[in-house]
Amino acid sequence: MTVIPSEVEESLTISETSRDVSTSVNMTKRLFVSLRVYHDIPSRSAALNMAIDEALVENATEPLIRFYKWNHPALSFGYFGKFADVGDHAPQRELVRRWTGGGIVLHGSDLTYSIVIPATEPAFSESAMSIYEKIHNALRAALVANGQRAELAASGVSKISDSCFANPGRADVMLNGHKVAGAAQRRIRRGLLQQGSVQDVDLGGDFEKSFASQLSDNCLEQTIDNQTLFRAQEIADQKYATPGWLRRR
Repeated sequence: MTVIPSEVEESLTISETSRDVSTSVNMTKRLFVSLRVYHDIPSRSAALNMAIDEALVENATEPLIRFYKWNHPALSFGYFGKFADVGDHAPQRELVRRWTGGGIVLHGSDLTYSIVIPATEPAFSESAMSIYEKIHNALRAALVANGQRAELAASGVSKISDSCFANPGRADVMLNGHKVAGAAQRRIRRGLLQQGSVQDVDLGGDFEKSFASQLSDNCLEQTIDNQTLFRAQEIADQKYATPGWLRRR
């Protein structure tokens, strides 16, 4: 039996659900009134990337999206994943266990993002599936604006691999029959974190701006402050960079 820390209300891979995707007009409504946008330009270690996301959840007072890079080829795997399933990749990639659920994701050439929704934000009260679907619909709209014929998957398929991108699920973003965007969430009392990846698609130079603008009409560019980075380094040293966290299952 999996034991989940007491503060956790939800940690899951949304794509495992298999109901129909709504295409109603309501899907076009912006999810957030305002959105802080962080373009985390420096590439960072896998452990620090995960820790920054957690530090942002701790302190966020408004919805935010963070786009980030990796300083080495990396592999992240879900909170409930088994180290034995990824250990063979260690010679080639930095390995890190995510705080969110989900499968195995390879990082380096992908566009990685995180979205934080504080508990005080109206969107936080929506279901995990609703949030996932609305975020991916915004991502789909940004791809369409970029000239891509992207769509949301209407339902899930049977799991065929531990690789996240081999298993399209409900509301994942599809292009030419292939999954190009997936994500996983974690909900705690303070807020919700969605970590996502976009892979194997030409995004163009303005995609991040386009994606953010699909989520809110009022996007505010931000820089991660030193206090958040200091806190993230603490979290990385005590958690994500430790063998105990990496090999806990």
